[in-house]
Amino acid sequence: MTAKIEKSDREWREQLTREQYYVTRMAGTERAFSGRYHDCKIPGTYHCACCGEALFASETKFDSGTGWPSFYAAIDPAAVATREDRSLWMRRTEVLCARCDAHLGHVFEDGPPPTGLRYCMNSVALKLVPATRRAD
Repeated sequence: MTAKIEKSDREWREQLTREQYYVTRMAGTERAFSGRYHDCKIPGTYHCACCGEALFASETKFDSGTGWPSFYAAIDPAAVATREDRSLWMRRTEVLCARCDAHLGHVFEDGPPPTGLRYCMNSVALKLVPATRRAD
């Protein structure tokens, strides 16, 4: 992971779309089955939409049936951070980009082998870089 990125609220608002800002900076959630990556089968690497950090590989993506792109492992465990989320009257584990603190989604312990994890991410928080291209 590269150096921590810190920006003002104004800088994030200028850089991101309204939906990206709502999800990544305010811990929002896009509607199920509405994101562009929930059913995506293109090989490549999923990067943070805010800072570009590589987070998930398409090889670890699976169809969880939830309507959000799901992965069973991060590319590098240090690329994602977690914290307890007690919103909506439940206890969950929030997943953040470790580099810029963007809210990505949540992780659950009902995923497939080999990890048993389901990183349930918001499409709008990610940017797919197809395997045939290099990151910007």
